[in-house]
Amino acid sequence: MSTYILGVDVGTTSVKAVLLETGSRSVAASQTLPTTSDIIDNSGIKVSALACHTTYAKEQDTGRIIGTLNRCIGLLPGDKLQHVSSIGLSGQMHGVLFWKAKSGCDWSNRDFFTARDTSQLITWQDGRCSSNFLSSLPKPDSHLSVAAGFGCATIFWLMKHRPEFLEDFTVAGTIQDYVVSMLCGLDGCVMTPQNAASWGFFNTSSNQWNIDILKGAGFPLRLLPQCSPSGGLVGQTCAAWHGIPAGTPVGGALGDFQCSVYSCMSARTDAVLNISTSAQLTFSMPADFRPPDSPEPASSISYFPYFDNLYLAVAASLNGGNVLATFVEMLTAWMKELGAELSDSCLYEKLIRCALNQETSDLRVSPTILGERHNPLCLGQVTNISTTNLSLGHLTRALCRGVLDNITSMMPAERLQQAGVSRIVASGSAIARNEVLKQEVEKAFPQPVVYGQNADSAVGVAMVLYDLL
Repeated sequence: MSTYILGVDVGTTSVKAVLLETGSRSVAASQTLPTTSDIIDNSGIKVSALACHTTYAKEQDTGRIIGTLNRCIGLLPGDKLQHVSSIGLSGQMHGVLFWKAKSGCDWSNRDFFTARDTSQLITWQDGRCSSNFLSSLPKPDSHLSVAAGFGCATIFWLMKHRPEFLEDFTVAGTIQDYVVSMLCGLDGCVMTPQNAASWGFFNTSSNQWNIDILKGAGFPLRLLPQCSPSGGLVGQTCAAWHGIPAGTPVGGALGDFQCSVYSCMSARTDAVLNISTSAQLTFSMPADFRPPDSPEPASSISYFPYFDNLYLAVAASLNGGNVLATFVEMLTAWMKELGAELSDSCLYEKLIRCALNQETSDLRVSPTILGERHNPLCLGQVTNISTTNLSLGHLTRALCRGVLDNITSMMPAERLQQAGVSRIVASGSAIARNEVLKQEVEKAFPQPVVYGQNADSAVGVAMVLYDLL
């Protein structure tokens, strides 16, 4: 009888769940649902991803996320769920969720839980931590800088501006950590180094929080999760979940980025380019590599903990498919003001067709409207404007090239060649639906570009449990 590993990714905009058949190591079933969980402010306007340049919060409704998770799992084949042998979770990194120990969820609704006594999820896109505020924080004992949207930075901000908020909660973690804790009935939060590193103030060499530094700054140490190795188990399901038996092993929650890379990096000489909401370009460092002792905030390349004590060299851009989406939203708003109506999806398709007819453009678009973590104050620019390059085809083509120019400026092709990278594995929702972006990817790299091995965090976390347990 076949058994399955359930892999779940709780992403920024959607939840995905897959069942990996353990015999063939292939996906036997898959479901994806949008969370539609972004918090709307009192004016009816969605809190903007442009939070990196404002004091606005970027939060999501925890109840909606968990509701989407339950619906997503419930759509998988029931006969297969009964034979799930282990469960792996990944999700959006950096963000922070607060809850109360022992009462963070309600299991009274048959075989699924609902959120209770939790905060809203403060996501990685949150912008309440200004550059001045970040510079006022103590220096971490870590090779990774602390940026807006990082869990520890957000907690520091709440300490200063809303200390009474923190008094209501006893536990904190990422959204995927919360799901693991509720599935296993844990009193606290267990976090892997992948997620801990994304919070800041965590030393990946010793795999320990900067306890002395945080304590000296008055940080609420009770909120820090316990650490557990990436790729290991942290507990068992405390109740049946959508037909999955109670007592099913559950892995510690992993970073969506690391899991997406794991799903498609088939050789150590691969570099993975993923362009979805944001954009990342990464390759694996040699086994003997150790990161620097202190942060290099001006560096565009970071080193993320991976598996088996390895590190990934990562150029993580905040500007990817979200820039293209913002462009479409802008044009849609302009058309509405002019009395014309066209859906975002229809407009997007028309823009791509226009750009496919415009093979090159001398227009230059720097698309960094969200800034970058190594340069948070940079803004977007459009240059070399003339009367001959103002068409939608020119602008769309230049915008797609600008997304690639930005990521390759962060990690130049020469750096990839020096690391022995022999091919680029390109994936992500933005690349999959945009032929113009594909063309610009192939122009940007001297190495061959391969498709068809889509980075998939849900598949990746299931593969991790299959390979490492």
